[in-house]
Amino acid sequence: MSEPLGLLLTEQRNPRSARIDQVSTAEMLTIINAEDRTVPEAVGAAIPAIAAVLDQLVPRVQAGGRLFYIGAGTSGRLGVLDASECPPTFSVSYEMVQGIMAGGMTALYQATEASEDSPALGRADVEARGFTAQDTLVGIAASGRTPYVIGALEYARSLGGLTVALVCVPESKMAAAAEYTIAVPTGPEVVTGSTRMKAGTATKLVLNMLSTGLMIRLGYTHGNLMVNVQPKNEKLVDRAIRIVAEATGVDRAEAERLFEAAGRNVKQAIQNYHG
Repeated sequence: MSEPLGLLLTEQRNPRSARIDQVSTAEMLTIINAEDRTVPEAVGAAIPAIAAVLDQLVPRVQAGGRLFYIGAGTSGRLGVLDASECPPTFSVSYEMVQGIMAGGMTALYQATEASEDSPALGRADVEARGFTAQDTLVGIAASGRTPYVIGALEYARSLGGLTVALVCVPESKMAAAAEYTIAVPTGPEVVTGSTRMKAGTATKLVLNMLSTGLMIRLGYTHGNLMVNVQPKNEKLVDRAIRIVAEATGVDRAEAERLFEAAGRNVKQAIQNYHG
């Protein structure tokens, strides 16, 4: 059984920031920065769990499955953010990686706290996306106990889908609801209970690993080059040409010629040169 909310690590008072309102601005920011520096180490300790999830996720997506993130508040917003950045970065379908937010898309900018208390709403939101046994659901909650997310995980698992709990506490109700758990205990926040801070940073780092790792394994990079980028504005066109130049070793003028000749498709331009 999970701890009462008030006993969770994420809800404890941080002694290192207890006087943060009484110090200079520089000291205040130094305290925040010092706490933030503990986050990558906590994420690093979770790498075996993240790798285990990726090794299960990749073949599912290769077979046509989709990746869903679901959460409430900061956790939901971070999932939507990561999902929304996959298509422009890797030229994948908006269907491949999707974010589900408690309270709907309006909750991205207007808090709807009550929606996170309903397991039935979580189930209904996943069901509405046509979730199947091929798909993967990553439930996100710093506390590991959000009813909306638990309802979604239980439903997805009942269908045979891959289920993952991404939490910031060592033990949780979500861990019991999911097949896999990625736990990144980030400890007490600088502002007590404000999990948009260290817990939010840890969540973003893990989501970066999941989505980027997935795309690398699917072949959407060439080394560390973003060869599936969608060149839809001036900045991205410039980046695309530089990627072609890096991958082929030609000068910029020739890279631009290859890029245009390939219909502004970076990967095709590189293949044409090496072909």
